[in-house]
Order: sequence, then structure tokens, then C-alpha cells
Amino acid sequence: MNEDRITRLEEAIAHQSALVEELNEVVTNQAAEIDQLNRRVSMLMQRAAEQEADNLSGAPLADQRPPHW
Repeated sequence: MNEDRITRLEEAIAHQSALVEELNEVVTNQAAEIDQLNRRVSMLMQRAAEQEADNLSGAPLADQRPPHW
């Protein structure tokens, strides 16, 4: 009876260890994706600020950068 209990506990620990590894991989992947998204948002914010500055500069339209740059 005692051996059955130990076996069940060992199985539970093995299952939990596998689950922790799986969750760790998910969290690691999410952290990398969040970092990439933060870089993209920063880049887009910088582009938007530059475009706004170009529009407010009063420069003639011919001298302004096209929006696709």
C-alpha cells in the first residue's frame, strides 16, 4: 500500500515537472514575441512622430518625404 502511494507521488511529480517545462517554453516564447512587438511599436511611433514633424514643418509638399519612406 505504501509503495502504491510513493509510485503515485512519483508519477504526479513527473507529470508536474513536464508541465513546468512546457509552461516555461511558452513563457519564453511569449517574452521573445513581446520584445519583438515592443520594438515594432517603438519603430512605428518614431515613424509617426517623424511624419507629424514633417507635416508641421511647413515645408512645401514637394520637399516632404513620401509616406512610404
